[in-house]
Amino acid sequence: MDKKHLRSLLANVQNGDLTVDEAMVRLRVLAYEDLGFAKVDHHRSLRQGFPEVIYCPGKTTEQIVQIAERMSKTTSSVLATRAEPGVYNALREIFPDAEYHELAKAVVVNRDQTETGLGMILIVAAGTADLPVAEEAAVTAEVMGNRVERLYDVGVAGIHRLFDNHDKLMSANVLVVVAGMEGALASVVGGLVDKPIVAVPTSVGYGANFGGLSALLTMLNTCATGVAVVNIDNGFGGGYTASLINRVQAAGGNGGN
Repeated sequence: MDKKHLRSLLANVQNGDLTVDEAMVRLRVLAYEDLGFAKVDHHRSLRQGFPEVIYCPGKTTEQIVQIAERMSKTTSSVLATRAEPGVYNALREIFPDAEYHELAKAVVVNRDQTETGLGMILIVAAGTADLPVAEEAAVTAEVMGNRVERLYDVGVAGIHRLFDNHDKLMSANVLVVVAGMEGALASVVGGLVDKPIVAVPTSVGYGANFGGLSALLTMLNTCATGVAVVNIDNGFGGGYTASLINRVQAAGGNGGN
């Protein structure tokens, strides 16, 4: 349950629309709700500032729909990642306002458009082949209440394209840098800006790329400061981490634009 729903529950008790006993019954299921195949974490928004996210691979469409339906009772935002079109079609039957971000493979139901971040999060992608992961990061950051801008196809093979966007790089409060192949873009950007960078290696590349391992190792071994690294193809983790940094600064930090 997020703060908005908690306030609504308390207001219903005060207005006499709910008895205290009825409110207690609702609160008892908020820590988590056992559906048999999944335990839905209703308190995650209160603990971490954003609801539980549905990772779709490995789940049946019916399971995903049931989880989303139960989550929607206590939160204003539902995010399902790595969702195929069939999953979106099923969710749209329950949530007519659901949006499908095809490139990111993400389904979003977001009824709270309040911006909670301090400044702009910039998603930087090396090449067009990296865009599915970059878009997953962008959609995640957007649904978490951040202003997001995109800077795509600026990899080191044509580094002048990156330098031409120096002003945009400097205007970001947090950057998510997404790259495959050897993954050098994160180090280059790290040498240009004075803001936190979340580096996301992708599995894009030829054989010696080893499914993203080369990009991951390059990013981990960067000599640029201020670069944190998430797992291979983890656009969701990159966008989520960038959002937390942005939100912490908004709550009491300094800086930003």
